[in-house]
Parts: sequence; structure tokens; C-alpha cells
Amino acid sequence: MTPPPAPRRHRLAFFVFVGVYPLVTTLIYLIGSITPGWQVWHRTLVLVPVVVVAMIWCIIPTIHRRLGHLL
Repeated sequence: MTPPPAPRRHRLAFFVFVGVYPLVTTLIYLIGSITPGWQVWHRTLVLVPVVVVAMIWCIIPTIHRRLGHLL
């Protein structure tokens, strides 16, 4: 049995963008309203781990599960 073909990178990148952009935008507004006096790098230090975890355990697996036939 042969393994399934690897997803096309440009399609996967597009779907990841569609999933990550709203998450990042929402988190920027949320974190900005909670931490008005923080510097940008402090906010980024909070934002990036949340986005990475969401990508690894939620967004990318959902893309493969629900949109795998389009990749």
C-alpha cells in the first residue's frame, strides 16, 4: 500500500492562513485591551505560544481532517 500524497504547500499555506489570521487578529485585540501598558514584545510573548498551540493541536489537524480532500 502506498502512502497518501503529501499536501500541496500552497493550498495548505492558504488554509492555515485562513485559520490563523482571525485567531491572531482576535488575540491582538483581546491582549491589547487586557494589557494596555505592556510593550509589544511582552504582548508577543503571550500571543505566540497561544497561536502555536492552536496551530499544532487545533487548526492544522482540523484542516487535514475536514479539508484533506482539497489539499
